Amino acid sequence: MVDLERIRAETVAYIRALDESAALRNHFRHVDEEGGLWYIEAVPDRGELVVIKQAELTSAGQLHRYSLEHLEDEHGGLTDQAIEPEKDPLGAIPAEEFQRVWTW
Repeated sequence: MVDLERIRAETVAYIRALDESAALRNHFRHVDEEGGLWYIEAVPDRGELVVIKQAELTSAGQLHRYSLEHLEDEHGGLTDQAIEPEKDPLGAIPAEEFQRVWTW
């Protein structure tokens, strides 16, 4: 049987280690099909860009934030997939733009 609490604890520990590292932060924005805006903070790890913070500003003006403190809720959750800016429809943004949305 899968131990979901152990998996969750390992996920939080992994994201915490990445978040507390001195790794360069990368910031992106994505517009979804419904007109919502996704803001992403990712760091490199083992040749991939791993998302450590993610915010969704819906077309209705609702803001949903996901990070190690809040992995998921009824609206969604922090992606567990590495991102590939060359392939994914993401636009690079300045860290300040990400922070404005994250702290809104």
